[in-house]
Amino acid sequence: MTQSKWGVIYCPKTASRRAARRWRKILQTLKSEGIAFDHAVSDSRGAVERLAAMMTQAGYPTIIVVGGDAALNEALNGIMTKSDELADKSVNNRVKRPLLGIIPNGYGNDFARYWGYEEGKYKEAIRQLIQHRRRKVDVGRATITTDNGQQTRYFLNCANVGLAATLIQLRKKTRSFFGMTAPAYLAAALTLLFKRMHYKMHFSLNSEDVRHDEMTVCVGSSTGYGQTPSAVPYNGALDITAVSHPRLLSLFNGLWLLFTGRFLTHESVKVWRTHHITFHDIGRATLSLDGKIIHDPVKQIDIDILPEELDFII
Repeated sequence: MTQSKWGVIYCPKTASRRAARRWRKILQTLKSEGIAFDHAVSDSRGAVERLAAMMTQAGYPTIIVVGGDAALNEALNGIMTKSDELADKSVNNRVKRPLLGIIPNGYGNDFARYWGYEEGKYKEAIRQLIQHRRRKVDVGRATITTDNGQQTRYFLNCANVGLAATLIQLRKKTRSFFGMTAPAYLAAALTLLFKRMHYKMHFSLNSEDVRHDEMTVCVGSSTGYGQTPSAVPYNGALDITAVSHPRLLSLFNGLWLLFTGRFLTHESVKVWRTHHITFHDIGRATLSLDGKIIHDPVKQIDIDILPEELDFII
């Protein structure tokens, strides 16, 4: 019966033998701990979202993602979209969403790290999951308008507009070489250092209308890869940071402050706290949600927060 089983979704970050061995060890640990579960492997872009939607429809009470931030984001979107669809068809317009948990196994792992999970320590993560301690967490909601129409996407950690979205994308490549998080960020940042990227942005929040050239804007429900370090994923609010284009030496200082957790003190950073933000124009900036890139050119973004919308295993 699915009602008593976990649904486990594996999203391999590489196709290496080492990754395959680690996945076998995770399966062995789940079995040795006496956990009843069904599992599925993601084999293409968007597969995690489809699998999470299928498991939600099948009635799995708990869905565990073995992957990174982007895989967790896909699972979140599968759960949210399918459960809302099922709620619309139910008598009382209510459906219990599955519990969501993670075994870190990918790039980023920022949201997992917030709750004390560490990549590589899958046995500890599984024991943590078995305790089934749950916390209601906020879910960010982005309504995105593109040339192809409108779509709604959800996030747990942050939405990035501009340079940081590109930086996260490049970091996935540099991390495979440098291994550690900070050197990978630094290598990716240095790749873009002399491009002097900035975007003409127009956004509004808290009755304030902002028109300014920005390098990057982060909308964080959680720590946002260090860009919204004061954000917590259960206060019903969004933290916003906007970074204008600093001078060259100031940029090096800003990177150091990012790595040492003092990012908000940088002279080029402006901060807000809000429940809703609308981007009327982002120029040609890239948009990412929890490290997952939105590939269609974006015309407008409306972002708000759904307070304590999802149960997450902490």
